[in-house]
Amino acid sequence: MEAPKTMDGQDWSLLILLSVLWGGAYFFAGVAVRELPPLTVVLARVFLAAVALLPLFWYLGHSLPKSFSGWLPFFGMGILNNVLPFGFIFAGQTQITVGLSSIINAMTPLFTVVVMASFQEERLTANRIIGVLLGVVGVAVLRGIEGPIGGSQTLGIALCMAGALSYGFAALWGRKYLVGVPPIKSATCQLMCSTLIIAVVVCLIDQPWTLAAPSQGAVLSLVALAVFGTAVAYIVFFKILVRAGASNVMLVTLLIPITALVLGNVFLGEPIQSKEIIGAVIIGAGLLFIDGRVINRLTRKLVAAD
Repeated sequence: MEAPKTMDGQDWSLLILLSVLWGGAYFFAGVAVRELPPLTVVLARVFLAAVALLPLFWYLGHSLPKSFSGWLPFFGMGILNNVLPFGFIFAGQTQITVGLSSIINAMTPLFTVVVMASFQEERLTANRIIGVLLGVVGVAVLRGIEGPIGGSQTLGIALCMAGALSYGFAALWGRKYLVGVPPIKSATCQLMCSTLIIAVVVCLIDQPWTLAAPSQGAVLSLVALAVFGTAVAYIVFFKILVRAGASNVMLVTLLIPITALVLGNVFLGEPIQSKEIIGAVIIGAGLLFIDGRVINRLTRKLVAAD
């Protein structure tokens, strides 16, 4: 297994930028779902993001698949990586705060470990087991002991966890069916497929032509969510992936909640509760166990000290 690459100043700058873009996505979605149904917000996000990426897609010389079988991997990825997680998370944000939904999303690498191990794609090591268990404890802290077990907060947390689980299955699908596909082609084609799928669902369920016109703030949030939180974020993500590798880009999940918590608090008046900070720290510790580098370094130092 290849050792994780060392990150330089530019890598860290890109990682922080990505955390702001994706943390901001939770904020913009939180604004939009106050006026629009979650599935309609999903449609706006994937459609506008696909439109924003297409010029770069063609500029780089890529072409669209010519057959149904060529499109099939992107349809699968679109469902698992866009339609389902966006739908679950945006629905969850109608029940819980922007900051809390972003913390739950930090469970994505933990779910990915479980999914990969379940399908025998990766080995479930001791560090990863500890990481998953810490994630469970972190969610329990976030839920707290107050309020009914079937309350709105529990529903919101469960929906966001379902979104994180879907991302785990998306990682499995990508490994099986999208190996070797250029990143921008994968992103653009899956967004196009997602648009087709969710457009049908929205027309049947939300019937957006019957909805009241959203405010200017909601419209601007949708545009920012699609352009900055999706299209630009994809480009930055793949830039880090090429420069620093998959292990390093995963560290962004530790940083996203910071942006989301601050934006939700400052602009939406959402309080930052102590249990959210404690839960985020516990989940972050779980991610460090899964990543392994910090834990292994500390273990070696302790062994050397003995």
